[in-house]
Amino acid sequence: MRHSASHESWPKMLLTGAQMLFVAFGALVLVPLLTGLDPSVALFTAGIGTLVFHGITKLTVPVFLASSFAFIAPIQGSIASFGVSATLGGLMAAGVVYVAISQAVRLKGTAWLHRLLPPVVVGPVIMVIGLALAPVAVSMATGETSDNIGYGRAIFLSMASLLVTLILAVFGRGILRLVPIMGGIAVGYGLALVMGVVDFSAVRDAAWLSVPSFTAPSFHWAAILFMIPVAIAPAVEHIGDMVAIGSVTRKNYLEKPGLHRTLLGDGVATMAAALFGGPPNTTYSEVTGAVTLTKAFNPMYMVIAAVIAIVLAFVGKLGALLQTIPGPVMGGIMTLLFGSIAVIGMNTLVRAGQSLTAARNLVVVSLILVFGIGGMQFGGGQFTLQGVSLAALVGIALNWLLPVEKEGE
Repeated sequence: MRHSASHESWPKMLLTGAQMLFVAFGALVLVPLLTGLDPSVALFTAGIGTLVFHGITKLTVPVFLASSFAFIAPIQGSIASFGVSATLGGLMAAGVVYVAISQAVRLKGTAWLHRLLPPVVVGPVIMVIGLALAPVAVSMATGETSDNIGYGRAIFLSMASLLVTLILAVFGRGILRLVPIMGGIAVGYGLALVMGVVDFSAVRDAAWLSVPSFTAPSFHWAAILFMIPVAIAPAVEHIGDMVAIGSVTRKNYLEKPGLHRTLLGDGVATMAAALFGGPPNTTYSEVTGAVTLTKAFNPMYMVIAAVIAIVLAFVGKLGALLQTIPGPVMGGIMTLLFGSIAVIGMNTLVRAGQSLTAARNLVVVSLILVFGIGGMQFGGGQFTLQGVSLAALVGIALNWLLPVEKEGE
């Protein structure tokens, strides 16, 4: 059986790999577009970062690495204060912090991590990763992020794309079952063309082949100190992502290839991205959703997606064309993907089999969910804690401080 899996047909491998890139694409270019970095560079660094990760983890984990949402606000703030080049230097330093955490795991093992991050913390944190992004998906689906598409047309496009994706995922057979997301995007894009809401002016102006506008990092203490605390968030998020993808494929990636290797892969990939001028790389939750949906567990798919991303970064016209996919089409599909991440988090809690109404667990889970999804914020300016990082730290602290209940229920 193993033999046939390694010799899958190339068309199927290419299609599935391309679909993984498609899934990541919306969020991948959203981060550079929101932060003022170059989308083609982000495409290139996502590809390079994914290859680096798979090199370090020896092709064991089916993940794709691309721009991290945790860094959107910090990058915006840092570019405003220190400029792009210094910000990239800060992001490289964040990668170094990642690498340091990975070495602590290598030396001390993962037992301390399991004590630090039991299911009662990890489950709700995975739920926050999915649900905190829910407003992004909904605002894309309802046309808030698109200038030229009104609410009515946006809802029609997003729900049509979502419906096709659902039908293919649930009722599709054979290869159709493997491309629900691509199918949804294709139908949504076709409808958008018929409705005349696709703007091709950028495609006409773009060159066929062009080198992405790379930017080199420079190092300034202020920018580095600004960015380092942010690295803790994606590192904790990464552990959640590894557990999430592991619960999908029924493998324990914390043991093999080992959390120290996956963290190291993430850290080096982030440093490589900053070297060229791209946003920090992180294991992509959207792609975990796609893997859940398509059961495409072979890491080779991600390598193919990475190579396609690198090639696309140099095709100016194609990069411009992909950016013409209307926001609502992506938004409709993201509503499903972000939801499926939250379900993985619930599954982590359910499989742990602990009573969630026990006072201790109730407190931990409640505060992680409300702080993470509600947008609770501690501190201000350079040292702001919010979102997934705050939720994770609150969960870890409560789990550590609250006494463990001895009786059964």
